[in-house]
Amino acid sequence: MKRIKTIISVFASLGFLALGCNDEFLTREPQGQFSTNSLNSEEGIEGILIGAYKMLNGLGLDGQAPWNNDVQNWVFGGIPSDDALKGTDAGDQPEQSFIEAYDFQSFNGHITNKWRGLYKGVARTNDVITSLENAESISEDRKIQINAEARFLRGFFHFEARKMWRMPPYIGDDVYDINDVESTKVPNDREIWPLIEADFAAAADVLPDSQTDLGRPTRWAALAFLAKAKMYQGWGSDGAANISKLQEAKAILDEIVNSGQFMLVDDFEENFLVATRNNAESIFEIQYAISSSNDQASNQGIGLAHPYTDPWGCCGFYQVSQNLVNAYKTENGLPQLDNFDANDVTWETEYTGPLDPRLDHTVGRPGILYKGFKIYQTDFVRDLSYAGPYFSKKHVAEPEAFGVGGWGNLSANNYRIMRYSMILLWLAEAEVELGNLERARELVNQIRSRAANPVGFVPKAIQGADRNDYTIVEGEAAANYDIATYDTPWTDQDMARKAVRFESRLEFAMEGHRFFDLQRWGVAAEVLNAYLASESEHRTYLEGKSFTANKNEYYPIPIEAIDRSYLNGEPTLTQDPAY
Repeated sequence: MKRIKTIISVFASLGFLALGCNDEFLTREPQGQFSTNSLNSEEGIEGILIGAYKMLNGLGLDGQAPWNNDVQNWVFGGIPSDDALKGTDAGDQPEQSFIEAYDFQSFNGHITNKWRGLYKGVARTNDVITSLENAESISEDRKIQINAEARFLRGFFHFEARKMWRMPPYIGDDVYDINDVESTKVPNDREIWPLIEADFAAAADVLPDSQTDLGRPTRWAALAFLAKAKMYQGWGSDGAANISKLQEAKAILDEIVNSGQFMLVDDFEENFLVATRNNAESIFEIQYAISSSNDQASNQGIGLAHPYTDPWGCCGFYQVSQNLVNAYKTENGLPQLDNFDANDVTWETEYTGPLDPRLDHTVGRPGILYKGFKIYQTDFVRDLSYAGPYFSKKHVAEPEAFGVGGWGNLSANNYRIMRYSMILLWLAEAEVELGNLERARELVNQIRSRAANPVGFVPKAIQGADRNDYTIVEGEAAANYDIATYDTPWTDQDMARKAVRFESRLEFAMEGHRFFDLQRWGVAAEVLNAYLASESEHRTYLEGKSFTANKNEYYPIPIEAIDRSYLNGEPTLTQDPAY
């Protein structure tokens, strides 16, 4: 089989093949399935593997909107956090409004489709692994590599499920039978973290340090996700540190750092541009592709989350909270860890106070150039009175990559789901809990030093006569950017913990991680109820909403999944007792 340069580039070809037709269509294999004979060939095995990769971008499941299963988790990791609002207007996508209000219901279609998408991904990986047993004319070395890639993907899909649900099932190749629909009806009666770790560890033992085909995982990607799995077990629901898990994570994170394989890019924005995909900071990216004739491999899952004005025109979802904007205020170059939300960064008039420069790479706000398109104003939002003046920005492609596939909201702007800055800050988290405060400070300062590089500052722009015209003021920044490193030794563990976690918010805001970070730290109820109290002063529809501790950290298992799990007259899946 001819090698491909990127995994994602073949997804569209598979789509075209599925649309083909001939006179024998009545006797052809059903579309979306592989015959036994095709699975026994190298081409067949590689095809199923690509089908498993297809599930990474959330577009491999028929009958659901792509944003229900989007890997960027803007619906499940962004909207219910203190970073983001549902946005658009009150009546659009009401199921997201329930998620924003912590009214998690087992019949919510978004939650149901997330489950369906992840476990379809699990099924495809198990297809690969079990089909390898009977594969013909494929070398043993390639079999081993394919198995490792499939196990990485299986670990990934189960990892995403474990973030969403407190006790999801693990479905392995030991029970999976493509010819028996009952085989996957396994109970959710065990903790699956050890099984997720086993998949990533097995993949790391085999995968190479680098891959010719972009999009395939490397040994470093497998190790990074193994460390991430351990970090997610690093704290209990009460916020108490699990020192043994953090020590295990630290060993892996140190190995990645000491390898010298990765580095922070000079310009923070390079992590969010089509032109700088797969850069030196990248460890694993969800690969997107688009052409003038095909958008089936694009970032469709986040297509709704674009400004409401031209050149996008749809649909205004995924706006930014006032709380997050306020978090970027600085004092003597440092974050206001304890009182950042005491007063607001204003938008009606120009705000002149000191700000972290990452704000304007993360948030569209009035008066600031929006990713090279035009100066942002409130016409970017659909309903100013509903969700306020701010909009998300990182996932939006730059002008040079706009309109390639017809609808400009769709692009090839990869999702950098694992990058080196995450490794540094997870390591800093572990070092704090292990008492190595000065090492944690050093790691955080690496992140802050990159952010302080003026090369990456958004430039000041002056509005032209036409709404879409502007002029750059050379050598002048868009705002009063003032960011410094922590130069005083850290001696207080509580302060150090707060600083590291705050840094993670500033660095990764609006990337779908925040809700799950609060979950794993065991602080979601405390943080999110304080957020609701303050944000409801701006967004009145949040008044009276609350986050219920020991419940809303996780979503309910979809009732559809429980109903379909019946075996011998009894459901094999059990609902989360909190629901």
